[in-house]
Amino acid sequence: MTAPVVAAPVVRSLSSTRGTGAPTLVSAAVLTPEREQWRSLVRDLASSHVAPRSAGMDAAARFDPELLALLGDTGLLGIQVPRAYGGRGGDLLDVMIAIEELSRVDPAVGVLVDVQNALVAATLLRRGTGDQQRLHLPRLATGTVGAFALSEQDAGSDAFAMSTTALPDGDGYRLRGRKAWTSSAREAGLFIVFAQVRQEEGGTAPGRVTAFLVERDRPGLTVGEPARTLGLRASSTCDVVLDDVRVRQQDVLGEVGGGDLLAVEALDVGKIGIAAQLLGLAHGALDAAVAYARTRRQFGAPIATYQGVQFPLAQLAAELRGVRLLVHDAIALVDHPDPAERMCAAAAAKLLASQVAERAASQAVETLGGAGFTDAHPVERLYRDAKVGTIYEGTTNMQLRTIASVILGGAR
Repeated sequence: MTAPVVAAPVVRSLSSTRGTGAPTLVSAAVLTPEREQWRSLVRDLASSHVAPRSAGMDAAARFDPELLALLGDTGLLGIQVPRAYGGRGGDLLDVMIAIEELSRVDPAVGVLVDVQNALVAATLLRRGTGDQQRLHLPRLATGTVGAFALSEQDAGSDAFAMSTTALPDGDGYRLRGRKAWTSSAREAGLFIVFAQVRQEEGGTAPGRVTAFLVERDRPGLTVGEPARTLGLRASSTCDVVLDDVRVRQQDVLGEVGGGDLLAVEALDVGKIGIAAQLLGLAHGALDAAVAYARTRRQFGAPIATYQGVQFPLAQLAAELRGVRLLVHDAIALVDHPDPAERMCAAAAAKLLASQVAERAASQAVETLGGAGFTDAHPVERLYRDAKVGTIYEGTTNMQLRTIASVILGGAR
């Protein structure tokens, strides 16, 4: 039996960003009043409609379908999608603000919104044809979940060592293989699948990595059971089995043989999304620790009056400001003409965000003491959720490898 998921009423649309919002740790010089209003609107939704569901979704290891519908109704599944296609018509900074605010309450929700907007919709906007955009963007904006199927069991950090193949078949291809670690796969209705285009099965010639748009209902596509994970339990992580899945030539995303560059380009944006998610997680942990330190009394005074409690939290607050600036820097460089610059910026943001998130979650547990070690308080869940930040969207070593190759000249 799974734990019940708490329901909540539907809120108003988040499409409006006019007006001013309450001040946050972000300087007014960084965000305009309209951006602050967007942040405030997403924060209100997270507080009112995500937070009450989070413990239940974590215990059940399942995303609440009512919350998923709410994300679609409020524009959070199509933040960058043009208004003509039913989206909010925002930009990448709007996406990152939303991911951060949702992740302060529940990083698993932040992951779904990240994959949806920063990987799937953004890639369609950059590389999709007009017909592909007209077909898929309205669906993504209004409720269809997207997934990015790149990794395999033996092709993780070395993703292009994939064994999934695309064999020519008339005016299209047949996809054969098995993808692993695919986020949002259980909920997804559209997959971006990467495969090696080969002329014949078992050929030894190097394949041409290519991306394909594949709807969930294509015959031969099967989604496996979600992995049982340490954290982010509401975010489904599944294998995707492709057993002679027929795709058409018009389902090729970008160019045949251009999938490697398309994936790198997409993952640079995806890393920024994960950095924003980890920033939100860290901020949520710090919020919880500060609130507890102000009210918990020992030896006749709130524990917030003791330097042993104050200084670690002050250190985290300073580091969070730095990570937020790195995230904003990476957003500003996402269209930089030198790919080495955008790769390095994205890697740096993701690297430091993952490290700060782990420290923040750990410090929150320690600040709460015994209470933090139980599932009666959300910091226990945030502690579990933080660990994967050093693994997915490129491990810590892969981020260091990217940065080293740029500063030493190899990536250019």
